[in-house]
Amino acid sequence: MSTDLRTQLDKLLKRVEKPGRYIGGEVNSVNKDPKEAEVNFCFCFPDIYEIGMSYLGLQIIYKVLNDLPGVYCQRAFQPQTDMEELMREEGMPLFSLEQKTPLKDMDMVGFTLQYEMSYTTVLNMIDLSGMPLFSRDRGEDMPLIVAGGPCAYNPEPLWEFVDCFLIGDGEKLLPEFLDLYKEMKISGSSRTDFLKEAVNIQGVYVPSFYDVEYKGDGTILKLCKLYEGAPDRVKRAVLPEIDSLSFPTEPIIPMVEAVHDRAVVETFRGCTRGCRFCQAGMIYRPVRERTKDHIIDLASEELTKTGHEELSLLSLSSSDHTQFESLAMDLIDCTKSRQVSLSLPSLRMDKFAFNVLERIQEYKKSGLTYAPEAGTQRLRDVINKGVTDNDIYTSVRQALELGWTHIKLYFMIGLPTETYEDLDGIVTIAKNIRDLNYEINGKKGGRFSLNVSVSNFVPKADTPFQWEAQDTPESFRQKHNYLSERLKDKRITFNYHDNETSSFEAVFARGDRRTSRLLYEAWKLGCKLDGWSEHYRPDLWEQAFIDSGIDRDFYTIRKRDFNEIFPWDIIDCLVTRGFLMSEAKKAYDEKTTQDCRYGCVGCGMNREVPCEKGGIYHA
Repeated sequence: MSTDLRTQLDKLLKRVEKPGRYIGGEVNSVNKDPKEAEVNFCFCFPDIYEIGMSYLGLQIIYKVLNDLPGVYCQRAFQPQTDMEELMREEGMPLFSLEQKTPLKDMDMVGFTLQYEMSYTTVLNMIDLSGMPLFSRDRGEDMPLIVAGGPCAYNPEPLWEFVDCFLIGDGEKLLPEFLDLYKEMKISGSSRTDFLKEAVNIQGVYVPSFYDVEYKGDGTILKLCKLYEGAPDRVKRAVLPEIDSLSFPTEPIIPMVEAVHDRAVVETFRGCTRGCRFCQAGMIYRPVRERTKDHIIDLASEELTKTGHEELSLLSLSSSDHTQFESLAMDLIDCTKSRQVSLSLPSLRMDKFAFNVLERIQEYKKSGLTYAPEAGTQRLRDVINKGVTDNDIYTSVRQALELGWTHIKLYFMIGLPTETYEDLDGIVTIAKNIRDLNYEINGKKGGRFSLNVSVSNFVPKADTPFQWEAQDTPESFRQKHNYLSERLKDKRITFNYHDNETSSFEAVFARGDRRTSRLLYEAWKLGCKLDGWSEHYRPDLWEQAFIDSGIDRDFYTIRKRDFNEIFPWDIIDCLVTRGFLMSEAKKAYDEKTTQDCRYGCVGCGMNREVPCEKGGIYHA
């Protein structure tokens, strides 16, 4: 950035809330000379600074890329509204935090796609950078725009805006991708020539190399290749193990307090449970663990180097680590001696180490969170949750007896085959837990509180429920009202998710290429930061549906046929369609599938990475 622009930025910072979001220079941020880097890469998080800096994936990729010779990874976030208005007014382009480099001057700009409702913000950041939105309009002097993350497993709604999608583990994929870019940049190759070579790397999808033909009813007739050298299907890139990977024990310390301001260690990646609604449980297979000693070493080093007052373990189900109990006990000793609190999220009700809870409550009695997901055993069998009524009440009883006073329950409504009896089951569980507290703590119940939180089912790609219809917003509304009436109790707090947002999320979760028009129209009308209630504008989204001609019901309330070709079939997540179909059929028969730790269930994952020792890959 020129001296004039730096002066301009200094003036703007005096006029905005929280200027620390935009100044960079944080402890542990990387300072290199961009002119000496062979590849200047900008990691973009399509949300404001406080949210993006809470994302561990940013810290991991930031370290991985900056450890590569010749690569400089910088960061950019969506400015808050006050700052964006001033930037547009002054003609200032979006820039990186580290060197204040305009994004349009980078070699490559990479977006992480964590949530479908961030897509308009992706478009907004591209536009704020001064680059054309559509990839076809960007020339050789523009950076390559890439995207990855869980939402990239159905990349099609963004196909017109993103040059290239990276599918799978970034630590494996990005170094190889950037090495090729460096080679071809030195040789003076065009961006098209680079992309034609890049598709030979496992996990690289270039949407412009494909086309789609549709039937008269709007479903897909076939997926066609426009470039013969592109793969028929793009296989996800997968790391066989993660224990040997470097980990950011010196993460960037945010200048403004992040939403999750704490030390975080990833204990393992993947899940063996097989919940049928859960995309993460499918696309992150197999489970790859870090060893107990390595986790403790990483945690100790990070706490020493950051001064954080809280440590959290990250995984899809913390208590499923094969050495969880001894790991937790050692971490309790480590954190207690440092006067640091330990957070153990994602604990399972059917695999609960209560001596661990007993140790934690010696110095920290915060809330406990459980996720039964459904109110009846029948529906929990449909979704393959693997939690019984006995698991729920036994675990809560022991927690209450240990002195825990705040319980949070997560449920999902709108699940396939759901009836109002299943909703009554949610009420029954909540009231039974309330009564358990009275039984244990007397009639007054002490300081006990119960929070019941309900999310709306959104069918996701690469899950056994990818064929399912979604409830209408009106149906969700009726169910929320039904539960609200029955959960009126001074000890119970009831929360639920916005209905319209869930509907729009579903459109993009299973959207095809035509939904890119909807996305563009919504952005033109002013949609961005749609995950925030204060920014979300349902009226603008409704207008965007009209302007784009997209039929929302086609993507939401329509149940798919097993033979239908999906937009995301071009991506191979390594779990087979046959397995997902079998699981969908078992759901309607109310049959469960065992945790693959206790025997292979035939998902197909081991075609690529051997799943050994109870569904877990050990190097």
